[in-house]
Amino acid sequence: MWQDWLLELLKGFGKLFLNPVFYLSFLFAAYLGVARVKKERRHFTVRAQNAYFELKQLLPMGIIIGLCISVFSIGLVLVVPMEFVVFTGIITIVLALIGKTRMLSPVYTAGLGIIVSSVSLFLGWDYFLFSKNNLSSSEYIFPTAVILLGLLIISEGIFVRNNGVKATSPRLKKSRRGQAIGVHLLERAWILPVFLFIPSGLLTIPFEWWPMFTVGNQTYSLLLVPFLIGSKMEVQGEHPIIAIRNVGRNIIILGSIMVVGGAAAYLYPLSSIALVLVAIIGREWITRKQKSKEKNKSFYFSRKNNGVVILGIVPDSPADKMGLKIGEMISKVNSIPVQDKNQLYKALQKNSAHCKLEVFDANGEIRFVQRALYEGDHHQLGLLLIPDEKVHGNEAV
Repeated sequence: MWQDWLLELLKGFGKLFLNPVFYLSFLFAAYLGVARVKKERRHFTVRAQNAYFELKQLLPMGIIIGLCISVFSIGLVLVVPMEFVVFTGIITIVLALIGKTRMLSPVYTAGLGIIVSSVSLFLGWDYFLFSKNNLSSSEYIFPTAVILLGLLIISEGIFVRNNGVKATSPRLKKSRRGQAIGVHLLERAWILPVFLFIPSGLLTIPFEWWPMFTVGNQTYSLLLVPFLIGSKMEVQGEHPIIAIRNVGRNIIILGSIMVVGGAAAYLYPLSSIALVLVAIIGREWITRKQKSKEKNKSFYFSRKNNGVVILGIVPDSPADKMGLKIGEMISKVNSIPVQDKNQLYKALQKNSAHCKLEVFDANGEIRFVQRALYEGDHHQLGLLLIPDEKVHGNEAV
């Protein structure tokens, strides 16, 4: 018995490398990194993070979360039709190729995968040859798929809340009044590999208390499926960490509702499609709510009368080593009050060997930071700031 399980685990893991979504994920993350660097250089002449940053974020957290979901999936024997895996993969590939990062939320990829695969099973579309061994109680598969959808949505929320806040991309734009303002953009992708049970295989389940196991002599196989999860949002009305974490929390709540709804759907399996629609509407509501909240707030990154707001920081620069953070406001440089980028730059020239800053943090509390500037340091602090006049062609200080 255990030999069959071990064999299926190994076979399922090996099939990961046959899935085109796995390889597309790396290409897509690389594309996001290169596109981000080009835009940051166009706005600031320097880039914040290097082009490999998105690639480095692609797998580590996804492996951990995917392992947790896989344990849950195997423990409760979450069985999904192969159609779901295929259609979800096709939808993911199409959305990635046309660059729709926001639509790579599992609400859209897995949600639409559930809808299309349910139609294919109920109408008997066997041209993919995956429905040859249709389950006599196949309606139970769809509540299971909704539970999986809920887990994927929760994973998206965790990704956004814990990883999305890292190194968001600073940008410049013009307000309606033509003033230069700063915004932060989160556009990132993650791979979530999850072991799923697929109908037809060597494995048999010894339990009979779970609805899925009321099917005669059905056998199963394990498949490691890579889900490409993407997220995109722009923040201009509050600190990006606060805004992104709030959105992540709301996504986790939505996913939790889907898990509970999927469990309840075993009583009324056809309600699964309605739950998918609820998930799509809920995810759109979260996006619209965040955008509406942004419009009703004043610009967080804009020119101030009592200091210079930090829009971004170049990694490994003197500013980074001094512990400066985005959203903080520099009020004095070398004891000289500053109100714009030009004044800050002139104050820096007063002492080329040492830099002392008076800074207000995100909570409005003042602190002092200072550091000797050595010959090997950048000739600039490494700050990305709101320009004094022009939006484009801004340089780092």
